[in-house]
Amino acid sequence: MAVNKVVNSKTKSRGAMRNAIEYVLREDKVRDGLAVVTGPYAPGEVTWDGVYNAFLQEKKLWGKETGRMYAHNVISFHRDEAVTPEQCLEIGMRFAGKFFPHHQSLVGVHQDRNHLHLHVVTNSVSFADGKKLHQTKRDLEKQKEFTNALCGKMGLTVTEKGKHFDGSSMETGEVTAWSKDKYNLFARNGGKSYVAECARAVKKVSAEACDREDFASGMLSMGWKVLWSDERKHVTFQNENGDRVRDGNLSKTFAMNVSKEGLTSEFKRNCERKKLAERRRQFELERLDGYYREIEEAVLGAGPVGEAVGGDQEAAGRAGGEQESAGQARGRSKGIAGPEL
Repeated sequence: MAVNKVVNSKTKSRGAMRNAIEYVLREDKVRDGLAVVTGPYAPGEVTWDGVYNAFLQEKKLWGKETGRMYAHNVISFHRDEAVTPEQCLEIGMRFAGKFFPHHQSLVGVHQDRNHLHLHVVTNSVSFADGKKLHQTKRDLEKQKEFTNALCGKMGLTVTEKGKHFDGSSMETGEVTAWSKDKYNLFARNGGKSYVAECARAVKKVSAEACDREDFASGMLSMGWKVLWSDERKHVTFQNENGDRVRDGNLSKTFAMNVSKEGLTSEFKRNCERKKLAERRRQFELERLDGYYREIEEAVLGAGPVGEAVGGDQEAAGRAGGEQESAGQARGRSKGIAGPEL
């Protein structure tokens, strides 16, 4: 299973580009020479200064030495994925060839952790026509789709939203963030942060709320004001310190749907669940009442034991007498004399 993420922060300086290239090519991370450069590259050996100067020369050639300097993709594989370093390099090269065919890209495989991952650092200036690289959100989605499709063709596990590597479902509220900034946010102070606290509050309150007002009341009791307006697309949460968290941030960082539509659907499910539970409770009460009535009726209908038994004996005697009279009548009809009285 491969997770494809884009590093967007601090990509507009030469120093940032140099640092990124140097990091990708660190000797303690890249082994067996699994690092290549696609596009024009004169030096015979792939080194950080050689790649940096090659990128810089293209920028100078086209007179585009400012603005965004590079793009940085990180493709990570699960530690249990049966993928080899060579396959990782192949995936990186095919990825660069698909989305950056006219840009220089440095592809390096890292083997220093318990899971394989690769970096793709791409020059923002095209060597073919000097145009700058621009990527939309849809472009990033296409990159993820391509990575999944490529993994499928190579017999590797394909990422499924909301599921772990083994196919099990993620628990609601589980952290799924891969970005460095968000990771540091949750790692500090034992994972305590206002964003995490907001997520925990939303998870707890939304599991019981039946409507928007109920949800807002529950969140307020936990220290969060809900800013939910029909005129605005997003829901925003604000704590007593004035810290704000948008629904989209929670949805992307945790395995939970905190959009208006997602929350409204959960409210509806909660109402149906509570109605069903109430109907079941009422049914059980009615059944219990009926059981008690049967017991009371049985107790009241039995009466004193002697009276009940005596009554039964008398009834049996009367039935026997009636049977005897009927027998005598049949005997007389056949000419048989009955016993003398």
